[in-house]
Amino acid sequence: MNLTALAADQKVESDNTATNQRDRSGETKTSGDQSNTSADLQITQAIRRGLMKDGELSNDAKNVKVITANGEVTLRGPVNTAQEKVKVEQIAKSAAGGAQIVDQLDVKNKK
Repeated sequence: MNLTALAADQKVESDNTATNQRDRSGETKTSGDQSNTSADLQITQAIRRGLMKDGELSNDAKNVKVITANGEVTLRGPVNTAQEKVKVEQIAKSAAGGAQIVDQLDVKNKK
């Protein structure tokens, strides 16, 4: 691969325009949508603790956004692999006690 092609690949990967537009359009939850009810905060905290305890998850996976509002949990952010995505979802489902999970995780290495 030549340098021009490599630079073009890197430019595509770093273009967050579509994600930014999605976030502004209200199509997805952002950290400002986190509810302050006791039940929602407990769900978010339980999921976050589960993610932090898992020694196999990357830092990216441990730092995904966990947003709970009205008993619905939204997971957002990058994870390194499809397997890591599944693991984050499993941890969230287990810790959320039956709350609905909305998966908006992005796999960085789709290979």
